[in-house]
Amino acid sequence: MPARKAARKPVRVYSWNVNGIRSAVSKGFVDWLGQSGGEIVGLQEVRASLDAIPAELQGLSDYHQHYVAAAKKGYSGVGLLARRKPDAIETSLGSPRFDDEGRLQLARFGRLVVANGYFPNGSGTDRSNDRVPYKLDWYRALFERIEALRRDGLHVLVMGDFNTAHREIDLARPKDNRKTSGFLPEECEELDRWIAAGWIDTFRAFEPGPGHYSWWSQRFGVRAKNIGWRIDYVLASPSAMEHVRHAFIHPQVMGSDHCPIGVEVDPAIFG
Repeated sequence: MPARKAARKPVRVYSWNVNGIRSAVSKGFVDWLGQSGGEIVGLQEVRASLDAIPAELQGLSDYHQHYVAAAKKGYSGVGLLARRKPDAIETSLGSPRFDDEGRLQLARFGRLVVANGYFPNGSGTDRSNDRVPYKLDWYRALFERIEALRRDGLHVLVMGDFNTAHREIDLARPKDNRKTSGFLPEECEELDRWIAAGWIDTFRAFEPGPGHYSWWSQRFGVRAKNIGWRIDYVLASPSAMEHVRHAFIHPQVMGSDHCPIGVEVDPAIFG
């Protein structure tokens, strides 16, 4: 009989809202990165210009790094670290209204596109929800962009801090938060639209149960009691989902008010 081919090791893809890259590095981010096994790591809420990225992170030779800063200093921002060099990275949704906030990277690796996004929060000033229209406009602009990539035959993973808990199971206290941005009906309906269009919530494809969250208030004791929200996702296009082998949330990893999430994918996703 012919020898069986050895199974190829899955590729690990991470997303993490680090709530300030300088703070995260001071809390052990570089050590975590070295132990994570991450092939592609998308960061949100970097909150630093390129010249302010800590030297111990910029000096890592194992990763190609790319950062996008907001026009407003110390606000928003995303970053991408990848062991393989991206074929291309785009950062624009075609409007300064969106692009000035530094919320997006579209990185292509062969036939895989990773969209790393820091989706807007709708709460606005004094938790007034006045940013919800902007938030939904941003969602819709990204949706049109990634739908075009799907039509081009690319495998697409959309990951990041979506700033929305999709269903009641995705936050500890849904009844108390129906008027809070992040769980407003119109925000949940926008995610419904994505799912109806064929995008797959990778975590829910593997874990249907409650109690799994990715963000916790920084009030004392909240995280220890697991009173959280699942607002960080990896969504997969149908062709990308064919290569997803596992999805995970790592709440034990500290260093931010969010924790790392991600997927493991077959290397064939790049082909």
